[in-house]
Amino acid sequence: MLVGYADAAFAHAEGGHVSGLLSGLSHPVSGSDHVLAMVAVGLWGALLGPPALWILPIVFPVAMAAGGMMGLLGIPLPWVEIGIAASSIIFGLFILTDVRISLAIAIPLVMVFALFHGHAHGTELAPGADAVLYSAGFVIGTGLLHAVGIGIGAVEKLPRGRTAVRFLGGGVLLGGSYFLLGALA
Repeated sequence: MLVGYADAAFAHAEGGHVSGLLSGLSHPVSGSDHVLAMVAVGLWGALLGPPALWILPIVFPVAMAAGGMMGLLGIPLPWVEIGIAASSIIFGLFILTDVRISLAIAIPLVMVFALFHGHAHGTELAPGADAVLYSAGFVIGTGLLHAVGIGIGAVEKLPRGRTAVRFLGGGVLLGGSYFLLGALA
């Protein structure tokens, strides 16, 4: 029964109901699938520590903008919703299990998932709307969510903080699994 509600949780307007800076800013926070993944990137970066702390939240919006351009240009990207759900599953699993991989692997992984998120944003822009302002908005909104994840990562240093962060990773993993079931339905 819950799987039937998964479509409502997705933030994707399917074909052009958004435009401008405010729409771009609000889009990343309008759906829990995006919120989970964006916060998880910042949190995972914080757990990996410098330089991942700064690099991952920078490369994600850059690659997301490239995915957005693909969507704006009508370049197809298969399995967008599955890719978005998989990003939460993978990042949640990495946080839950304290996976610490090299930047040589982490950066391309984050960038691939960012392409899916960006493509979803890009395909939603209304014809004739300002693509530059909308794109700037969704990149800024994404960066702010990454900053929230970085802030949450500071909790790990507190007593019982490590347990709390792992618990949050498990929540991201479960949320991503829920979205995956909805994408496959």
